[in-house]
Parts: sequence; C-alpha cells; structure tokens
Amino acid sequence: MDLQSIWESIEGFIAQYAMQVIGAILTLIIGFWVIGWITRTVKKAMEKRDFDVSLRPFLASLVNIGLKVLLLLSVAGMFGIEVTSFIAIFSAMAFAIGLALQGNLANFASGVLILIFKFYKVGDFVKAGGEFGVVKEIQIFHTVLQALDNRLIIIPNGQITSNAIENYTVQGERRHDITVGIGYDDDIDKAKAAIEKIVKETPNVLLDSGYDIFLNELADSSVNFKVRFLCKNEDFWPAYRYFMEHIKKEFDAQSIGIPYPQMDVHLMKED
Repeated sequence: MDLQSIWESIEGFIAQYAMQVIGAILTLIIGFWVIGWITRTVKKAMEKRDFDVSLRPFLASLVNIGLKVLLLLSVAGMFGIEVTSFIAIFSAMAFAIGLALQGNLANFASGVLILIFKFYKVGDFVKAGGEFGVVKEIQIFHTVLQALDNRLIIIPNGQITSNAIENYTVQGERRHDITVGIGYDDDIDKAKAAIEKIVKETPNVLLDSGYDIFLNELADSSVNFKVRFLCKNEDFWPAYRYFMEHIKKEFDAQSIGIPYPQMDVHLMKED
C-alpha cells in the first residue's frame, strides 16, 4: 500500500467519523460539566436537610458515578455500538457479583439505613446484634462497639438492622430498676423508709423527676421491693454503685435482714 492509498483511507475515515467524534467530544465536555453541577447540587441539598456527614460523600459519589456511566453509554451509542448488548453483559456481570457478595450488599444497605435514620451515633451505649457496648465507629459494612470490659466488638450492619436495637443514651436519662429483698420477719414499713432514705442520699438522683418504692413480690424466701429512680446517663453507674453499697450498710445498721436462698432438710430417724 502506497502513501496515496493510506492518505485516501485517512481522508475517508475523517469524512465519515469527524462529525461523530466532534459531537462525542462536545457531549463529554458538556455532560461532565452538567454532572459536576448536579453532584454539587446534591451535596448542597444534603447539607440543607442535615444529612449525616458520613453519608454525604457516599451518596454524592454514587450519583456522580451513575451519571458518568450513563453518559459514556450515550457516547458509545453515537458510534453505533450496541448499547443494549453492552447493558445486558453489564447486568449479567452485576448479577453474578451480587450473588457472590449478597451478604456484603445486605450489610452495605443496612449501613446506609443506619446512617440515614440515625438509630444510634458514635458515643451512644447500645445493645445491637445481641451485644452491649459504646459505639466507636459506624462503617458502611459494620459497626464497632467497645464493650464494658474494653473489648472491641465488630458487628455486621445486616445483623444489627435485622434485630432489635436498644439505645440507652438517646433519651439523656436512664432509669434504675432495682430489686431489694428483705426477710419475711422484717418490718416492711421500716425497710421501705430505709430504702427511701438511701435513694434521697444517693448523689445525682433526679428526685424532681420522681421515684418509686413499692412492694413488688412475695417470693419463696424474701419479700421483694422494686426501687426505681432516674439519673443522667453519665451518673448511671456511680449512682448504682452508691445505692447498692449503702442500702446494705443501712439494713445492717437497722437490723433488717437480706435473705439468701436456703433449703431446710428434715432427717427421719428409722425405727
């Protein structure tokens, strides 16, 4: 092939595809500009609606990538490429990948739900996925809890959203629900007065919110009072420890017995 033939081939290619190439370049330039504008608009809308800070970049990236894929498919169609066949292949690949990663996809979707609906936030004390702990991190695929004994517990988000979530922090206050038992031979009025005395002396109890002391159960070996009072979240455990220690000291001082399980064994003498 001589140079003349090569040049004629180039001229023919340019004549046939020049307008398509120019159109594709303009489409890409305008398309990327529009996608950037839409992405910025989505970010501003999420800021105005007070979306979670961790969720904003993720959703903005999702919108940006999705629109760019559609733009590239449109440009491919301008050159006569069968977009429908390309989409079919892409869909089949996505379906296969989805089957292989369906557990992770479920965790991903659950992570998005947690971030959107704010079931809990970092620093909350929760029971999630059957585990108790303080929320340290909320990731797209999992949540990290710090247990009371300082263990780190990593729970898949899908396991969390498929079970009940208990948030002990969100209300700002927590109620103690304590059972105090006395013996059947003890004076219940005296015991109730002693319990009330310790409740009032316990630091940081929210007395203005009210408290309850009532006879709750006549058990096998004890008469049980139920004691309920409120504390702020940060005072919950200090108040509990103070109450439990001082109710024992008060009962001892007033000779009020705290029973413990016991069994009477009767021996029969054989004739």
